This record gives sequence, structure tokens and C-alpha cells, in this order.
Amino acid sequence: MVKIMHVDGKRVLKEVEGETLAGADLVGADLRYASLEDADLRGASLVGANLEDADLEDADLEDADLRGADLRYASLENADLRGASLVCADLRNADLVGASLVCADLRGAKTLFCKIEFSSSDYEQAKQFIEGLKDE
Repeated sequence: MVKIMHVDGKRVLKEVEGETLAGADLVGADLRYASLEDADLRGASLVGANLEDADLEDADLEDADLRGADLRYASLENADLRGASLVCADLRNADLVGASLVCADLRGAKTLFCKIEFSSSDYEQAKQFIEGLKDE
């Protein structure tokens, strides 16, 4: 079920659990505290979206455009972020444990205190993550 509210002229999504928003245009959307668990957001444009404290656990964000998105305190546990653009995204205090970041672009992303762990078999993913941060 997708619940959309309008606040101060902005689209505000509050609940999208398990829904398909693949390819959706959510540029600048206010998604603070939204429940997006298991949502299909493949290829969605979330440029500059506010996803602060949103629940994106197990969400499919493959190839999503999250440039400049605010993901502070967001739960991205086990989310699929393969090929996603997180350039200049704010990931401070976000939970990325178990998330797939293969080929994700993290240049300029703010990652202070973000939670992430890589298994010993994820060497290439860890290397890409660190390389992406070097351009900060």
C-alpha cells in the first residue's frame, strides 16, 4: 500500500512497504521517517530526496539515483544498492549492514558513523567502498 500525503505543497510518502516504485521520479521528495521496507525502487530518481530516518531495509535500490540525498539515520540493512549513485549523499549514522554496494558510486558521500560490515568474501566491495570515499 502506498500512502502519499501533501505537506506544504510537497509530496510526502509515508508507507510503501513491498510496493513497486521502479523508475519513479521522486526528485526532492520528503520521505523522512517513511516505511519503504522491501520497496522496489530500482532505477528510481531520488536526487536530493530527504530520506532521513527512513526504513529502507531489504529495499531494492539497484541503479537508483540518490545523488545529494539525505539518508542520515536511515536503515538500509540488506538493501540492494548495486550500481546506485550516492554521490554527495549524506549517510551519516545510516545502517548499511548487509547492504550490497557493488559498483555503487560513493564519491563525496558523508559516511561519518555509518554502520557497514563486509564479510571476508566481500573484499572487492570493501575496496570499491573505500576507493569511493577517497574522492571526498
